[in-house]
Amino acid sequence: MSSEATWVPRKRRGAELVLTVMAVGLAIFAYCAVGLGAEGRVPAGVVGLAVTLIAVAVAANLLIRRFAPYADPVLLPLVLCLNGLGLAMIYRIDLGYEERRDSWASLAPNQLMWTGLGLVAFAIVLTVIRDHRRLQTLTYSFGLAAVILLILPLVPGIGENIRGARIWISLGPFSFQPGEAAKICLAIFFAGYLAEKREALALAGRRVIGIDLPRGRDLGPIIVAWLVSIGVLVLQRDLGSSLLFFGLFVVLLFIATERAGWIFVGGLLFVLGAWFGYLQFGHVRARFDVWLNPFADPDQNFQVISALYGLAHGGLLGRGWGQGSPELTPFGYSDFIAASMGEELGLTGLMAILLIYGLIVERGLRISLTCRDAFGKLLAAGLAISLALQVFVVIGGVTRLIPLTGLTTPFLSQGGSSIVMNWAIIAILLRISDQTRRPAPAVQAVGEDEATQVVKL
Repeated sequence: MSSEATWVPRKRRGAELVLTVMAVGLAIFAYCAVGLGAEGRVPAGVVGLAVTLIAVAVAANLLIRRFAPYADPVLLPLVLCLNGLGLAMIYRIDLGYEERRDSWASLAPNQLMWTGLGLVAFAIVLTVIRDHRRLQTLTYSFGLAAVILLILPLVPGIGENIRGARIWISLGPFSFQPGEAAKICLAIFFAGYLAEKREALALAGRRVIGIDLPRGRDLGPIIVAWLVSIGVLVLQRDLGSSLLFFGLFVVLLFIATERAGWIFVGGLLFVLGAWFGYLQFGHVRARFDVWLNPFADPDQNFQVISALYGLAHGGLLGRGWGQGSPELTPFGYSDFIAASMGEELGLTGLMAILLIYGLIVERGLRISLTCRDAFGKLLAAGLAISLALQVFVVIGGVTRLIPLTGLTTPFLSQGGSSIVMNWAIIAILLRISDQTRRPAPAVQAVGEDEATQVVKL
């Protein structure tokens, strides 16, 4: 008689629960610290908030135990930590507006509501999508959905032009940014398309300066992606989404084919597109001018200058929760929340937040590396890269590393569509992770009397 050992990964749901409670505890501590620093007292509703957050965190853990028991145990705590810190920062800005009687609106309750809706979306995606590979059968449907979502802001009557970019739609009292949903649809479409066509796209053409360039006949997909990104830039004046969509496709193309030539071609097309946007559109040109010299027009560039002064005021260790003045920066609760965090938590706190983002991206790429099917590999990598690109262009714009783009900081910024769609991204990553780490069914050999031995890691 022979026996074989099947190695089964530990589920680690207990470790996830401990980390989740710690993340919620950090968010509650930040909330209390804001009240003590700004008003000298603990906020009145802290007990109710603590009970709600802990209940939601435990419910999310139980949901994963039931529907994705082998999923990555670190993603949920990391995201809850970011979401909680963002909520505390938005509450801090609320207090600043209230104190100054300056356009005060209860931003924190709205953010808490959208966080709840994001967790509902998380639960729906995790329960409905039982196998990520089924999404591959809808590759072109998701591509069509992405195109429709990108066109919606251009429809008269529902599209809105806000601060020079036409990326919003209004449905009654609610506003929504379709580009956030289009990001997920495009990731699924790109992953499905490249999983099917990667062998043809991997063939090399001419070798130039030591780089194997793709064949001319295979340049069609990247040209189409470039034209779509230019279309977003031209029609919606949205530099950030244009960069995000095109960068996502180029990186996935490189991962699928392992040909550096695609990066070279993509980089060249990006430079041409940026130069075209700079020459043709005053909105894009203004962003470059602000990036190069914000102090040339202090009145017009007050937002960027205020954010820079806020970061300088925070210094290395920050002013402390409730001790800065982040409400002085326009949109310090959304586009410029990184500057608000830097003022109150300092460079040290901002680096810690960037480290959390880095860990989320690292877990997503780890899921991609261990996934057994090509579609899952590319989808997990695409979702992780989309988060990485978004964080880079947003915080890079706030710190003047690159021109401002107008995207939101995932899980931190105030914004409903961003919160809901990013929680959906985490649910898809957990589903792929569960499918990847789940042990294959044991196969009993014919005539074998003893059961397969299972050794748990």
